[in-house]
Amino acid sequence: MTEPQWWQRMTDAVRHSAGVFLRDVGRGLLDVSHNMLALVGLVVVTATIFLAGRADLRASIEQQAYGWLQARLAPPDAVSPADDALLPEDPANANLAQALAVDPKTLSRQQAVVTNWLARRYRVAPEPVARLVQEAWHVGQRTGMDPTLILAVVAIESNFNPFAQSPVGAQGLMQVMTRVHNQKYEAFGGTLAAFDPVSNLRVGVQVLRECISRAGGIEAGLRYYVGAANSDADGGYAVRVLAEQDRLRRVAAGQNISVYTSNAVAAAPAEAASHATPLPNAEPAPKTVPPVGQLPDGKGEHVALVTG
Repeated sequence: MTEPQWWQRMTDAVRHSAGVFLRDVGRGLLDVSHNMLALVGLVVVTATIFLAGRADLRASIEQQAYGWLQARLAPPDAVSPADDALLPEDPANANLAQALAVDPKTLSRQQAVVTNWLARRYRVAPEPVARLVQEAWHVGQRTGMDPTLILAVVAIESNFNPFAQSPVGAQGLMQVMTRVHNQKYEAFGGTLAAFDPVSNLRVGVQVLRECISRAGGIEAGLRYYVGAANSDADGGYAVRVLAEQDRLRRVAAGQNISVYTSNAVAAAPAEAASHATPLPNAEPAPKTVPPVGQLPDGKGEHVALVTG
């Protein structure tokens, strides 16, 4: 046998052996696959029969699967710069947000006079009120909301009592419906933060902004906030808040306003409320007083001015 013939026979033998090996492996994999599929089918049939008799397990699995799908299909919540100012992890004020009281002497002139007026009017200590006034200015500057409106809502809703609770479950300074807005408290550690003054104020501002945005105006937004969006009247709530805001603006502007003016209003139709009917015994508001933190531009409008 010549050398080329020997190499040819060796090549043929190797090729034949490789073919036999691959065919055996293929048959083995096919048999294993068939057996695995049969086993999987048997498990599925067994599980189906088992779950058919266990409605509680079936419901639990469905809920978990639905939650898993929702978590992956829902887009991540976008946080706007204004919303970021309402979160507790505000880097510029991390230590400030933890304080419950500050010395009124450290505040700006506007904030200090508003603090002293509120403390005397609602018979509360000036130091914690100073912290709330400071927070209202901070959040108002970051969100574009007048701080006197925030403080007016606090005044009318709770008289600056951070532990207030209404018969329907509205809690804290701004009387937020905790069970309705419980997700807004998650960033603050849970719903018990409703009784933390700063946390409640920040969540309340979120709710108030949403109401004003939905209603298209401050007065209508206040009716949404108090839960009277579908009612012809709000019991004078919006009028009381706006009247208190007007007093706070005038106090911040340096006017001497009595702390004994009543917040009570007579029941009035919605039409009267929409025209900002003045309160009984309330001081007339001069037209020259601009919103807090703003200056007139000479055209009847106002331009923003950072204060505090």
